[in-house]
Amino acid sequence: MPSIATTQRDVSRDALNLAWLIRLRFVAVAGQTVAVLVAHHLLGVPLPIRWVLAFIAVGLASNVSLAVWARRGAAPGGGALAGVIAFDVWLLTVLLYLTGGPFNPFSFVYVVYISLATVLLRARYTWMLAGLSLACSALLFVDHMELRLPATSHDEHMRWHLWGMWVAFGVAAVYIVYSQLRVLQALARREAELAEARDRGARHERLVSLATLAGGAAHELASPLSTIAVVAGELERALVARNSDDDLIEDMRLIRTELAACRRILDQMAAQAGESAGEEVTPSSVAELVGHALEGLPDRPALTTELGEWASARLAVTRRALAQSLRVLVRNAQDASPDEVPVSLKVECRAGNLRFEVRDRGAGMSSDVLARAGEPFFTTKPPGRGMGLGLFLCRAVVESLGGEIVIDSRPGEGTTASIVIPPARWTAPESAGTPAGAPAAQPTS
Repeated sequence: MPSIATTQRDVSRDALNLAWLIRLRFVAVAGQTVAVLVAHHLLGVPLPIRWVLAFIAVGLASNVSLAVWARRGAAPGGGALAGVIAFDVWLLTVLLYLTGGPFNPFSFVYVVYISLATVLLRARYTWMLAGLSLACSALLFVDHMELRLPATSHDEHMRWHLWGMWVAFGVAAVYIVYSQLRVLQALARREAELAEARDRGARHERLVSLATLAGGAAHELASPLSTIAVVAGELERALVARNSDDDLIEDMRLIRTELAACRRILDQMAAQAGESAGEEVTPSSVAELVGHALEGLPDRPALTTELGEWASARLAVTRRALAQSLRVLVRNAQDASPDEVPVSLKVECRAGNLRFEVRDRGAGMSSDVLARAGEPFFTTKPPGRGMGLGLFLCRAVVESLGGEIVIDSRPGEGTTASIVIPPARWTAPESAGTPAGAPAAQPTS
């Protein structure tokens, strides 16, 4: 049986195909109307103009109804699309019946519907429509309305027919090329979106695996670290009670300090890779979030912050997880920058999105390295300085909020990494007004 993902992909493809089919049918109605009016009024071909225009109007009405149906969120299947094209084949047959049958050079247009079916439909529907087109074309040889052309010679009639065939060929060629290129472009865009969705799903699966690993490591290491901390404390007290060498006492205190640092690292690892996934969304201001993210960072390189009027903007996010993500970007920037060159953190609003922009003046990254930035276990830091997980986890957290990580880097010019928060996740402060696209501040009760 087909999977749910396959079914959803087929539904999305059919909906996209329906949208393009509606556009192409409007083009077809316009072309039919122009061709009939030119033949009847300019070339003097006697046509049952009322009947012809009436059936063209039937095609227009059917397409308007189809557009309304699609706008209401209908999810067509392949059979529905095949039915629409089959109706168009029948309508073309009626118009050809009224305008000379097989002697009408525009009978060539059957090929257009077959080519369109080849692009939009599955194989069985395409073969069915090809058979229907062939049968309808054959029926026109059996019965059709004769056209009484102006009294001219047979050679003149043949010349008109050949010119008509040339025009029909041109119309069919343009229609086929246009429709197939536009439909294929639309399908390519849709496939790219699906590929991106699959990549996000794969990243989420890797995040879950890392969360399990981090949670297990934190759990397994917590007990021995606690035991070591208790024993170290007892040894320190014993050394102090016995008036032991001060250097030994300082070494023991250093051990306890480093143990506390290990516990903090384990807590951060659990929060970053595991607990943050289940953290509740809590309101927080930009200033509070930035303050939490920058707590305990090294003094060198220096960090300059520019929050401006957005310091009091309110965020509806998983606060600890987002603060840890911002901390990762700042720490990476500090690692990349020389000690004498400060790192900058700027908060601004662009196109309704709130951006936390971290900029360094380090060596920058080449296009190859930039393409891999954010992959798990990929890092440009020296051995022992990083595992290549920070940016990966940062991206996973931000994308779970509907935002994105944007990285711009050039060799020799440094790197700018930005966390982009969508309008649904933040509210502009009243003092900042409401810039274009930004969500307005909500009154409190």
